[in-house]
Amino acid sequence: MIRKVLLGLGAAVLLIVAILVIAISVRWDRRFEAPYPKLAPSRDPAVLARGRYLAYGPAHCSDCHTAPADYASLQTGSSPSLSGGVEFPIPLGTIRVPNLTPDSATGIGRRSDGDITRLLRYGVRADGRAAIPFMEYHELSDADIVAVISFLRSQPPVRHAVPDHALNLLGKAVMAFAIKPIGPSGTPPAESPASGPTLERGAYLVTAVAACAGCHTQRSMVTGQYTGPRLAGGSPMEAADNAHTKLVPPDITGNPGTGRAAMWTEDEFVARFRAGVRIPGSPMPWQAFQRITDDDLRAIYRYVRSVRGS
Repeated sequence: MIRKVLLGLGAAVLLIVAILVIAISVRWDRRFEAPYPKLAPSRDPAVLARGRYLAYGPAHCSDCHTAPADYASLQTGSSPSLSGGVEFPIPLGTIRVPNLTPDSATGIGRRSDGDITRLLRYGVRADGRAAIPFMEYHELSDADIVAVISFLRSQPPVRHAVPDHALNLLGKAVMAFAIKPIGPSGTPPAESPASGPTLERGAYLVTAVAACAGCHTQRSMVTGQYTGPRLAGGSPMEAADNAHTKLVPPDITGNPGTGRAAMWTEDEFVARFRAGVRIPGSPMPWQAFQRITDDDLRAIYRYVRSVRGS
């Protein structure tokens, strides 16, 4: 009798597993619909300069999209091509960073402006699949999206083929049941807040451009969903130079006693960014954030100091 019960339970478990595996294989690469923002690139030198500033500065595109062989040059203030190829082994599989140069075969030259703007604003790839939400640019202003795309389109093409992500079964399960495209919370602004050390400007930079919450807020390492108070400290991360060393992104709010913005003066905050890397293996994109203007750093400081993350 017991043997029959165990056999029955075993068969039921196998059936459930089989159904789950089939569901994952069918759903993991599902397609989504999202509008194509009607934004076109510009050749205006001021727009191109703005795009360069964002890509190599506060939006820190260069931190991931620079080819591994060129990464050291970022530390010296150079602006190497954003030809991709970096690999990130995570619990979901191996994530590969794409080529952002306008090469027609391996880069964004094979994508329409609509494909790129839809990806940035709604998290939907050119093939209709949901983008894995590492960077959250869906609140960028129209003007800043135009600036970034205009700059990327203006760069020399680099022929560098980067394979797509290699997701394991867990990664495919997460794509099948957890990850959906993330769009803006409302209607994104046409223009970004004017430059200057203001709370409005700081809120925009922290939320829409630099994506500070991505590291400085606790989140699930599987689904990417936020699980802790905003900007009050993130989940442990592997050091860039040693997978066995864990570094914890600190509380950057104005929380008394714990928040960096509460502990530092505005001048100390700016000076810290100018100093660059101090902790070996830090995942903080210091090479990009060192290029942020003083006014923008002061705006960021004033905003995060106003936040209470508990």
